[in-house]
Amino acid sequence: MHHHSSFRRYPTFRSRVRRLVLGLTAVVAMVLGMAGVGAGAAAADTVIATIPVGSFPQGVAITPDGAFAYVANTGPNTVSVIDAATNIVVGAPIPVGAAPQGVAITPNGAFAYVANFGPNTVSVIDTGTNMVVATVPVGGGAAPFGVAITPDGAFAYVTNFGADTVSVIDTATNMVATTVPVGGGAAPAGVAITPNGAFAYVTNFDADTVSVIDTATNTVATTVPVGADPFEVAITPNGDRAYVTNRLANTVDVIDTATNMVVTTVQVGVAPGGLAITPDGAFAYVTNNGDDTVSVIAIDQCLGSLCLDLGSLTGSGSGAGSAFS
Repeated sequence: MHHHSSFRRYPTFRSRVRRLVLGLTAVVAMVLGMAGVGAGAAAADTVIATIPVGSFPQGVAITPDGAFAYVANTGPNTVSVIDAATNIVVGAPIPVGAAPQGVAITPNGAFAYVANFGPNTVSVIDTGTNMVVATVPVGGGAAPFGVAITPDGAFAYVTNFGADTVSVIDTATNMVATTVPVGGGAAPAGVAITPNGAFAYVTNFDADTVSVIDTATNTVATTVPVGADPFEVAITPNGDRAYVTNRLANTVDVIDTATNMVVTTVQVGVAPGGLAITPDGAFAYVTNNGDDTVSVIAIDQCLGSLCLDLGSLTGSGSGAGSAFS
């Protein structure tokens, strides 16, 4: 359990709901920007752009075609839409429920699911019109946080920060099909599902761990230690890596899903929250709550000991040529 200098309390909190840091903490880091450097010259696992959005940005999800990123803004209760080709916010903010957190988009790109921390609901946005078309209640005091959708689009997994559970929503009916306990005192926040749909990775904010859930049995198979206050998690399209934002540490941990061990840590902006990975696996978008920016990380693509930097197509390696390291 951590002791924080500041926090924001929402009216729907029950006595057992853990306090979530939304403001600045004692640990402050600068954004590692690369001004004027495009993706073609970016080194792997470095920030290449920062994008101003709404206040207190949290969850972020990218459409399957890679065209847009949807960012939940906790302050104004809206969702911003970023054009991924230009890294510019487009259109008007989309109103959703109070204190929106996690965002996930269905595999067909038709809908975005947004967890509303305040009213214990999930908003369903039609991405064609960018309007809310359904609202799903997940239980009083649940404080829904992260959202992930199975590869077949059949279910949305929603973490309930206040109830130490995960709600599983049937996307055909937009109703909760089942609720999965993940351990008392964990305060589950982010969630991501492997490309084969076999496992769900859940960040435990108060425990500084990531739970790995077997989706066939809906039981916890593994627990991975990570940085301080793990917040959101995203998995690369090939399923090899899980990226985890550590809110208090201002870092992103990279987990090897084969070993479930942290293999590298990346410094980002202040109080990183949500993150999403582009469909080609080349970049990770990270929302920084403390400075109202989004960090863009170029990702290494690895095959065993050989890693291809898709951001720069340069690197170093023993007898592998300049494209590998």
